[in-house]
Amino acid sequence: MQKKVLGLFVLTAVVLLSACDKSAETYPVSGEQCGPNDPVKTLDAEDCFIPPAGA
Repeated sequence: MQKKVLGLFVLTAVVLLSACDKSAETYPVSGEQCGPNDPVKTLDAEDCFIPPAGA
């Protein structure tokens, strides 16, 4: 039984992590091709920082 649970966990992890492909060649939502000067190519997680309320 534990092997089945572990196998299911590993399979789920592989599927979820394969969906995290970070490619700067297309826009993440629309899938449209990026141009050579599109700003999406330089985006980073820090660009999406929202300060907490009251800070």
